[in-house]
Amino acid sequence: MQYCWLNKVNNKKLIVFFCGWSFDEKPFKHLQFNDYDVLVVYDYTTIENLDNIFDGYEASYLITWSMGVYVAYLLRECLPKFIKKIAINGTPFPIDDELGIPLRTFDLTLKYVDSGLKGKFQQNLFKNPADYEKYLLNPVGRSIENRAGELVALNTFIKGKKVEYSKFYDCAIISDTDKIIPTRNQIKCWETFETPIKILDNGHFPFYEFKSWNEIIEKCN
Repeated sequence: MQYCWLNKVNNKKLIVFFCGWSFDEKPFKHLQFNDYDVLVVYDYTTIENLDNIFDGYEASYLITWSMGVYVAYLLRECLPKFIKKIAINGTPFPIDDELGIPLRTFDLTLKYVDSGLKGKFQQNLFKNPADYEKYLLNPVGRSIENRAGELVALNTFIKGKKVEYSKFYDCAIISDTDKIIPTRNQIKCWETFETPIKILDNGHFPFYEFKSWNEIIEKCN
């Protein structure tokens, strides 16, 4: 597991952002910081506690996306107390026929991971080609080999660990055209746990809809 600071200028407010599988901080650099420091967590080849990096903030917010929704929940005991916890296009059940990615879909992604990362999987992250073109201007910097290895590790970890979810997230943001984690499965998951839902007219990667991190937080007000 890795992390980096997108912004660290001793602001009083902190946003902790957990990326989805195969990502890093680069595609999110268009988002304005306002008065937040922003920490990005990514690469879940290993999953370990994050300690002693959250000190000194008066207010902390959690934003998670895709596989990051699951990982942040696993690490909840070592994270700070958040004013708001937001899940975007993900659930605490990453491989689940009804509440997450269907098993067959996940296994096919794993089987063809190298070719998918070179094209089709990346394109399926977006609802329209224009957003995919934006992504290509500032894509993930990690190698395909590194990202494929992360999925292999996640597959072993997830299938060997049963999730017992108790209500944690305050709000779920769900895109209406998610080709990675079925929209209907996400809705069913969050309705099951009585979590407020906000629907976006977007795809699995919806971040070009926002100009700032604060806009994401305000979406769940």
